[in-house]
Amino acid sequence: MPDAPKASPDTPQRTPGAATPGRPVQARTATSIVFALHAVVFGSWTPHIPLVKDRIGLNDGTLGLALLGGPIGSVLAMLAIGTFIARAGSRRSMIVTMIGYGAVAPLVGLADSWLGLFLALGLLGAMQSGLDISMNAQAVAIEKAYGRPVMSSFHAWWSFGAFAGTGLGILGVSIGLGLATQLALIGAAVAIAAPLLARPLIRDDRAADDHRIVLPWGNRWLLLLGAIMFAALLCEGAAGDWAAVYLRDALDAPAAVAGLGYAAFALAMLFGRAMGDRWVAAYGGGPVVAVLAAAGALALAAALLIGHPVAALAGLAVYGLGIACVVPVCFSAAAASSGSHAGHSIAAVATAGWAGFLVGPPAIGTLAHVTSLPLALGLLPILCAAVMVGALRMRRHAPAPEPSTAV
Repeated sequence: MPDAPKASPDTPQRTPGAATPGRPVQARTATSIVFALHAVVFGSWTPHIPLVKDRIGLNDGTLGLALLGGPIGSVLAMLAIGTFIARAGSRRSMIVTMIGYGAVAPLVGLADSWLGLFLALGLLGAMQSGLDISMNAQAVAIEKAYGRPVMSSFHAWWSFGAFAGTGLGILGVSIGLGLATQLALIGAAVAIAAPLLARPLIRDDRAADDHRIVLPWGNRWLLLLGAIMFAALLCEGAAGDWAAVYLRDALDAPAAVAGLGYAAFALAMLFGRAMGDRWVAAYGGGPVVAVLAAAGALALAAALLIGHPVAALAGLAVYGLGIACVVPVCFSAAAASSGSHAGHSIAAVATAGWAGFLVGPPAIGTLAHVTSLPLALGLLPILCAAVMVGALRMRRHAPAPEPSTAV
């Protein structure tokens, strides 16, 4: 009897008892584009933050409070979107949230007070979070269809979108294009693309349990992973919100150069996530995260001490690489140790991460208002070092995986 033909790396591997998906390769391509578009909107706004700060007349403290609107809207949306996905499936919820995301984006550029900016970012954050949960739920369904890890590739596309969006934002600042006009153009493209990209997606999935809000109390392993995620997402959110402001206000860089700060961060994170699966397979998740986080902490600390735009761009790049693999590694570690309860564990770790994202903007803004922005940003290499310490503890404290109950 001849041997069965070997599957190519892009061929989905069916698992026993799994439902047969519709066109998972095409669904993976479409979902990767959604991840990228999700980040383009956010990335395109970051170079404009210093200009918005000046136009509205904000200081570092009030800017931090205004930026808090996005994470608050995101967390509030998380309370409802899981139930919607469970009833409608991630495909339908992705269409709704992509259209909403594109529609509300221009409101950020129209805000003329700190409260208006807070509310606009709250609406944008709610749609951003809804789309984030929907596309990750679809990604979970696609990964199950493949029968092997493909999650890091989706997050690499997100980093690519953030880099591309930052480039669009820098271009807009350079040619004098207003933020509202820029976000209207990008938002329209996102909304129009929604029904087209939804066609090949996997239908009738119910992956929402992996993305609902769950607190990790009572489980030391999940508390460790949650603490790592909290610190890493606080670092990631702070880079998006404050890199351009730091380069322009503290280092006197031109507005276009200031926008390159987040671009350098996002490009390095893209590289780290593209290579992450290989590194983790070769050396293990904990060691990879520890080494990268140590490099990121040292590079950013050195950049802050030097206080020059070139050093800042280099430091932000290594810093982005330093936290690139945290999210995929923590999600995989939580799922691998939980057997049939993987969804609850992933949700608990994700909740801790969102909490860090929530705390970051006002924490940096308040510290900057009381001291200075460079001193406030000094918190970030300390947290990056804490990620390194937590990652070193992962191997020593990892629980044995629960036996699978799959048939």
